[in-house]
Amino acid sequence: MNFDYSDDQKMLKDEARKFLDAKCTTKVVRGVLDDAGRHYDEALWRGVAEQGWLGAAIPEQYGGLGLGHVELCALAEELGRAVAPIPFASTVYFVAEALLLLGSEAQKERWLPKIAAGEVIGAFATSEGPGPVTSGNIRTTVANNRITGTKIPVTDGNIANLLIVLAKDGLYLVEGPVESEVLTTLDPTRSAARLTFANNEAERLGDEDGLSAMQQVFDRAAVLLAFEQLGGADRALEMARAYALDRQAFGRPIAGYQAIKHKLADIYVKNEIARSNAYYGAWALNAGAAELPLAAATARVAASEAYWFASKENIQTHGGIGFTWEADPQLHYRRSRQLSLVAGAPSTWRERLVTQLEQRNAA
Repeated sequence: MNFDYSDDQKMLKDEARKFLDAKCTTKVVRGVLDDAGRHYDEALWRGVAEQGWLGAAIPEQYGGLGLGHVELCALAEELGRAVAPIPFASTVYFVAEALLLLGSEAQKERWLPKIAAGEVIGAFATSEGPGPVTSGNIRTTVANNRITGTKIPVTDGNIANLLIVLAKDGLYLVEGPVESEVLTTLDPTRSAARLTFANNEAERLGDEDGLSAMQQVFDRAAVLLAFEQLGGADRALEMARAYALDRQAFGRPIAGYQAIKHKLADIYVKNEIARSNAYYGAWALNAGAAELPLAAATARVAASEAYWFASKENIQTHGGIGFTWEADPQLHYRRSRQLSLVAGAPSTWRERLVTQLEQRNAA
């Protein structure tokens, strides 16, 4: 079985990299990082919409390109490599996927074309505080199609105009904006907010139990997030290698010293483990395979570990300069921390992985 990209998918990936190299430089990323009043790069968002990426996995009948999830994974990898400061993940991996999975025909026809065109920024609001989301800590309620409650933190919640919100009895679509408070986080290039719902209009999304529906969306998003993390981890390794070859110490490049060689080799090994698991997840997602929950958990755990390790060791390889504001390794460290907490912390996914393995072995 060939788990590599096809020639067409490689071409898509190459063109995406060229576009992002030109339109999403570190100057663009820092423009959002340095400006507390900017929560994403509007020009890049419009450019990505014009490229059709927002609708890559959305069927043509709903205004998308209808390419498939493997192509979306390829785009996610390049977006992660560029540390793109746009709400792509919230809108596409979560909201669009939830609509495709759970939405009625009317809901799909109304919202998916707008997502594909870049007219909608989405956010997926589930958490109400620290710790994993369980039935016992969901306090958001819906009565007479009106929703009341608070969600914190919600990635891109302050800029979203379409929210999917977890309430006690299920998932609901809520049109934004809603009352929000921007939160201070480690990665300001992806905003987060506290959202307060005070009898906002809400429309039921799907008929399933809320937690079950949420986990199905999380499984799909986890694979796509893993590719973003993989792209970032690969770029962090490239940065560390380039600096190690250029930086001189005691008359020779520091890349020639065993400690640096081992550091870079360790990053490479973790990245390749993450890649194999991410490819497994991409296959399961694209095929709609029964193994998706296991594949998603495996990809999520491996990619979170790889990106955090690569971004951390990239800073260490740069030495003292790596800790300065002017140096770029911080961009990947910040994003690695942000991505690891979206859709549940790594510890939650490790528990899910163990549970999936136990269920498989018991079958």
